[in-house]
Amino acid sequence: MSGGPQSSRSVVIASERVLVEDELRPAVLRIEGDRIDQVWWGTSDPAAVLKPADDLFGEVLGAVPAPPPQVVELGDKVVLPGVVDTHVHVNEPGRTAWEGFASATRAAALGGVTTIVDMPLNSLPPTTTVQALETKRAAAEAVRARGELHCDVGFWGGAVPGNANDLEPLWDAGVFGFKCFLADSGVPEFPPLGPDALLEAADRIARFGGLLIVHAEDPAALAAAPHGGSRAYADFLLSRPDEAETTAIAGLLDAVRETGVRTHVLHLSSARALDLIAEAKDEGLPVTAETCHHYLVFDAEHIPDGDAAFKCCPPIRDRGNQDALWDGLRAGILDCVVSDHSPATAEEKYRGRPRARSTCSRPGAVSRACRPGSSPSRTPPEAAASPSPTSLAGPRPTPPRWWAWTGARARRA
Repeated sequence: MSGGPQSSRSVVIASERVLVEDELRPAVLRIEGDRIDQVWWGTSDPAAVLKPADDLFGEVLGAVPAPPPQVVELGDKVVLPGVVDTHVHVNEPGRTAWEGFASATRAAALGGVTTIVDMPLNSLPPTTTVQALETKRAAAEAVRARGELHCDVGFWGGAVPGNANDLEPLWDAGVFGFKCFLADSGVPEFPPLGPDALLEAADRIARFGGLLIVHAEDPAALAAAPHGGSRAYADFLLSRPDEAETTAIAGLLDAVRETGVRTHVLHLSSARALDLIAEAKDEGLPVTAETCHHYLVFDAEHIPDGDAAFKCCPPIRDRGNQDALWDGLRAGILDCVVSDHSPATAEEKYRGRPRARSTCSRPGAVSRACRPGSSPSRTPPEAAASPSPTSLAGPRPTPPRWWAWTGARARRA
């Protein structure tokens, strides 16, 4: 679903610094509708490349000249492709107070994200049937009709106990793949898949060439972990051990071997699972994996006790684990970096606990000034990621858009 109306007028963007193949070069871009139609490298002067081509087009065809393109000259501002974030929870309809399409897409656009793919929970109903998908699409369409959908939106479906017969119809209706949990999702309307249900869903999805995406934590490992109930972050970390991820991923890879289903591991937190994923790739299994910005820039040693803004599952782990995730990203074991944007109101986030003073003016905000344990010399996650997250979308790619980065905010060029 495209955000906002599409203009029929050509737009030309010129800059001394256009990002191409990891290098900033002078270039002129011509955009027709929602696609980049042509790129001229080596110059940032629109007149040098546009006028002859436009005149020739009119003379040869004898047609009424098209309206002149809108020209945007950006000087030395950086122009780069818009980010595709394949892991976002919008929560509309049903829990719109947590986040709706208007606020989620506006926040995305301000950060240079031009496409989001929405998870099948925590909205009500969850996207586990075609009817529920249409309900979610209708909610997004209503926002678009008000002019408040600020970027493109796609949708994941869900795999839950009892909906195996809904999977292929959802695929045919346009979802990008199917998310499942192997442990409690945190909301009752989206229960996890046990081993038998996982195999059934994997087999069904493999038969029509779909994609299975998995929150991989093992329920038995979580149940066996200590649950101290204190406000100490170290105690929370003990309650979500590395073994929960490694055990779940090992079992998931067995299901991939048995069914051949294309599989993507969501929000990998534990670097101890990197060897499992690397070995699966070497084996030729159709497996990819992601990590998140918060695992790459925050570490457990610097998280304040009692500050729920840093609480997520799987959790932010220690600095050594973070370093290993960076190594896995650079080595191509991890395929992309996503946000796992999953909002809640402050009242919900801090319910039952007194608020602790955060190290940031906005709890959980990632910026060089306030991220604990950050290293200014580190490569930004997006620059280190290997393939584009659009590869997760299978046969439903979204064409990139181009953005002008102006420092603190990005605006659509």
